[in-house]
Amino acid sequence: MPGRNPPDLNVTLSRFSPLAPMLARPAIGLKTRHGEINLAGRSAVMGVLNVTPDSFFDGGRHFDLCKAIAAGVVMASSGADIIDVGGESTRPGAQTVSETDELARVLPVIQGLRKEVSLPISIDTGKSAVARAALDAGADIINDISALRFDRSMIGLAARENVPVILMHMQGTPQTMQKEPQYTDVVREVRDFLAAQLYEATDAGLASESVLLDPGIGFGKTLDHNLQLLRGLPALAALGQPLLVGVSRKAFIGKLLNVTADERLEGSLAAAVVAALNGANILRVHDVAETSRALRIADAIRFGASS
Repeated sequence: MPGRNPPDLNVTLSRFSPLAPMLARPAIGLKTRHGEINLAGRSAVMGVLNVTPDSFFDGGRHFDLCKAIAAGVVMASSGADIIDVGGESTRPGAQTVSETDELARVLPVIQGLRKEVSLPISIDTGKSAVARAALDAGADIINDISALRFDRSMIGLAARENVPVILMHMQGTPQTMQKEPQYTDVVREVRDFLAAQLYEATDAGLASESVLLDPGIGFGKTLDHNLQLLRGLPALAALGQPLLVGVSRKAFIGKLLNVTADERLEGSLAAAVVAALNGANILRVHDVAETSRALRIADAIRFGASS
């Protein structure tokens, strides 16, 4: 793409310290069509609403339209700042879903939720046609696990619609990502990838204040890679963009505790708090009420109790 020269990404991690999130441009708020999400002195929560039969934790639980809308309403009343609606599982080895099926899953849920809740809704998709229809139905944010790479029309859509976009790192695809993922330096490589995608997004016309970054915990990473990334979040926060981190119920927690997805609540809460302390602004979670309470305590310790 013609335009500015890309930035030099060959930066050593030694320059980053635990204070890096405070040294970077602070994330104050995220403006959406349905209000601004306050990110100053607090951690925000994105509730996961998978309208799928095969997601790794909640697959099938919200596949019924009425159940999905009811679950979203509960999330809103339990402390969610965003509801993330997805119609295609991205668990390791998941099969792709047709555009038609994905639209049939997510559009009625978004339309129903928009009548019931006032908070922002994100659409979790890598397909520009699905994202466009979801925005027309009332969604506010595009959450793209491919960081705008799989569908080259997505970047133009986001720029035209002027909506926030979440760019996530993933090595490979959901079908291949857990087949022996390898890195020389996972924190540096994820950071450089996100910096490059951020440059491409803003060079295409997206406002920098509307771009969020996600290290993609569990997407093409081993247990050690995930732990290194959570420790290295200050290096990612130093890019100056709001960070979204999803650790909820993921396999690395199960491996550490030797428990199934249904037994990973405590581990998820611990990982969410650590992520927040290390610079994450938004936590993507299945357990909204419990995570919101844990983060309120962490935020009170960090920033002082709110009045």
